[in-house]
Order: sequence, then structure tokens, then C-alpha cells
Amino acid sequence: MYADRNYARDASRTATHGGRRISLIFGTRPEAIKLCPLVLELHKHPKFEPHVCVTGQHRQMLDQVLEVFEVSPDVDLNLMQPDQTLAGITARAITAIDGYLADYKPDMVIVQGDTTTSFCGALAAFYRRIPVGHVEAGLRTWNRYSPFPEEINRTMTSRIADLHFAPTAWSKENLLKEGVSEDRIFVTGNTVIDALHIAVKKVRKHPPDIPSVPMELLNGDTRPMVLITGHRRENFGDGFQNICQAIRELSERFPDTAFVYPVHLNPNVRKPVFDLLSGRANIHLIEPLSYLPFVALMNRSTIVLTDSGGVQEEAPGLGKPVLVMRDTTERPEAVEAGTVKLMGTDGQMILDNVTTLLNDKRGYDVMSRAINPYGDGKACRRIVAALKGATCLH
Repeated sequence: MYADRNYARDASRTATHGGRRISLIFGTRPEAIKLCPLVLELHKHPKFEPHVCVTGQHRQMLDQVLEVFEVSPDVDLNLMQPDQTLAGITARAITAIDGYLADYKPDMVIVQGDTTTSFCGALAAFYRRIPVGHVEAGLRTWNRYSPFPEEINRTMTSRIADLHFAPTAWSKENLLKEGVSEDRIFVTGNTVIDALHIAVKKVRKHPPDIPSVPMELLNGDTRPMVLITGHRRENFGDGFQNICQAIRELSERFPDTAFVYPVHLNPNVRKPVFDLLSGRANIHLIEPLSYLPFVALMNRSTIVLTDSGGVQEEAPGLGKPVLVMRDTTERPEAVEAGTVKLMGTDGQMILDNVTTLLNDKRGYDVMSRAINPYGDGKACRRIVAALKGATCLH
């Protein structure tokens, strides 16, 4: 299946051929956040002709991010299906991306991170002997099942990639340990900080409305606010039960603190969250947010409680301590820098760490003022500079 086959052929015929064809393939909200700034940067350089192919692995959340950055996909494969399995989305993605590559014939494919789309995009490009650039390369936990399936996705993508855009020196060292040649690794910083800089400017210029969050909480109210996100497969079941019970107890312990939780659409998340956290006056369960409102909430928050990967990079850029509800992280730089602390899904650990940050100003300041290791917002410029000198594009 190739959902937009005719559209792709039209795009191929009408391309300007003004530069090397760079196809950016992505399908989820995090990928879009981290690749849209690179699309915008590539458009500034006549040497390159960027072309955006989205798989729609996440549909609604992906579209919201594209709108924020004013990026229009050249091809939309629209692969998402209800209750899709990993095997199902992988099979559909490989087939559809291969058809797209056959029509468009790019000079390079760029993928980002560790999603199923990232791995399938890289593999389909490899089958057609098209060079691959990997943005956010070299992240590792060294545990194939945590996070699942992301650790294997990114490891296999690294085996395929020709150019590795590592966000930090730590990530570069991981790649060197795996035998990647140093001349193919570029330490760039993380493009999520580029995206964050763009988003914060937009939020400050036009503060977004956020339904179900009290207006006073966003306008002048100085009470503490804990922002919560959670969606990891490995936390389904007992993990989410523990997380929700800890949040409920925290809401009772700190009645003057607001707990705001944009609840992921997955029913494995929504059921325990709504069963255990509904009905508390200071817990605000809201629908998933588009990118700009989420940035606004991060900027307003006191603490971020999450199992997300990207939030570990973004929130420290706004000076927010991050408590991570996972046993492992592929972002050890943040733990080492002191901007992030791992807690797992142990309820007592969550209680103790949130309590400490809310009660101990000195401990809070240590985390909030630590230097974010993920860069200065110029990652996309460094990636484009590396592409200009890449022998695989000449």
C-alpha cells in the first residue's frame, strides 16, 4: 500500500531540481517537533531541496505540530489505523515508504530519533541504496526492552545510517563504542531546543487558551503547579496504578498545589488515570494538548513529572526540574547535569521526590538552575553545515 502514490508522482515531476533532494520522513508528534525546525532551515539554503513525507503514525498530534511550524507535507502516507500493532504499522510503513522513495528518488533520507517510522524510513532507504542521516543519534539505555520498542529502533537505525547527528558528546561516545567511524558523527545539540525557542516566542506573543485549566492558574496565580505526562508501554498496568495513587496522595498532601495532567488517548493510560484521579479539586485532567499550549504549561509549571523522553530535554531548557517515571533513560546527560532525576514507577519514590522539591527551595534551585546539556538552539544550523560537506551527497 502506498496511500498517496499519485500525489508523490506529481511531486516528483514538479520538483525544481534546484539542489540535492533531501527527504525528511517522520510520523509522530515528537519527530515533527524535532524535524520541522530542520525543514525550515533547509529551505534557507538553495543547495538543498527539502521534501517532507509523513506517515501519520500519530495522526491528530502530528497535524497539530505541522500547523504550529507552518510546514505542509509534500506526501502524507496516512498509515494510522485503530488499535494498530507494532508489526502492522511496521509492515505498512516499509511498503508505503518504499513506494514513495521509488517515485521521489531523493539524494538522502533524514529520519529522527527512535520511532517505528524512523527505523522503517531508514531501512526502506537502505534497500534502495539511498544515504541516511539520523537526527538525535546515539541515545542508548543498553536495555533492549526499556524503552520498548524505541531502544531497538534507534540501535538498528544507527546500523543503517551514513551520517549521525548526535545531540551530545555522550551520544557520540555511544556510537564510537559501537564502531561508528568518527568522521560520520557530528555533535550538534538537540533540535528540540531549536523548536522550543521558536515555540516560546509564539507563546509569549499570543498566549494560548487551554480548556479545562483554570484561567487564574495561567494568569498571575503563583501557587505551585505540577505538570504530568505519561504514556510509556512499559508502565501500563501496575506502573500506572502506582503513578496515579502517588499523584492522588500528593494532591491530598499539597491542597494548594495544582496538578495538571494532559491525559494520553491510549485506553491503557486513560482508564487508571480517570478511575483514580477524577474528582479532586486540585487535579485537572485535560485532553492531550497541541505543542504550543503544552509549551505554555511547561513554562508555567513548577515541576514536571513525566515518562516522556523529549520532555527531559525541553523542560530543563525552561528551568524546570524533571522527575522521570522510568527505570532507565537514554538521556543520562540530563541526570549527570542534575536537571533530571530517575524515579521509576515506585509510588513512594514519586511521593518523596515531589515533596522534597515542593518543600526544599535550596534543592529545587539546584535542579532548576542546572545547565541544560542539550544545546543552544543552533542544532539545525550545524546539521545543515554537516550536510554541505557530506561526501555521500556529492
